[in-house]
Amino acid sequence: MSSAPATSADGHAAAARTALRTVRRRWSALVWGRFRCGSDAPGTDEGSAIIEFVGLSIVLLIPFVYLFLSVFSVQRSAFGVTQAAREAGRAFATADSESEGIDRARLAATLALQDQGVSDAPEVRFAPAGAHCGASNPGDGAETLEPGASFVVCVRTVAALPGTGALFAGLTDVTVNGQFTVVIDRFRANRQDVQP
Repeated sequence: MSSAPATSADGHAAAARTALRTVRRRWSALVWGRFRCGSDAPGTDEGSAIIEFVGLSIVLLIPFVYLFLSVFSVQRSAFGVTQAAREAGRAFATADSESEGIDRARLAATLALQDQGVSDAPEVRFAPAGAHCGASNPGDGAETLEPGASFVVCVRTVAALPGTGALFAGLTDVTVNGQFTVVIDRFRANRQDVQP
């Protein structure tokens, strides 16, 4: 009597092992592209997994690459305007006169953007202290070389997304702003332009 349950358990274990081997074989074949649904003829479905993989890779890879290129382009411009505002503020603060400082600030901002690969001419504004350069009109004309004065240099440019060209110009552009607060040293000589 004890031999019948043992054979029954052995039979179930053997059936389970066979089923497990079949599942493993089919799973392996499915993963490696060798599984043929309903057909045992050799060579009827060879290479289709590679074609599907390449097709899906192209469809999914191109948008991801474009997304990364767009993010990098905007980030490069954002870093460029931040650096341009800092350089423009320093160039203005070390100038001998306000009119020379404005010219030096614009040139410094342009050079800083060109260093980052941004070729567009930046918009440079001198806003009152505490102004936010991301506003549509942060103000302008607050530049002064009066000792102890403080104002904000705002640099704005447009980052074009890659591949948009002239067809989508203006529609896909991203405006980026950079700002730097300039504090004129209170112990320097007054270098303000003489007002007529």
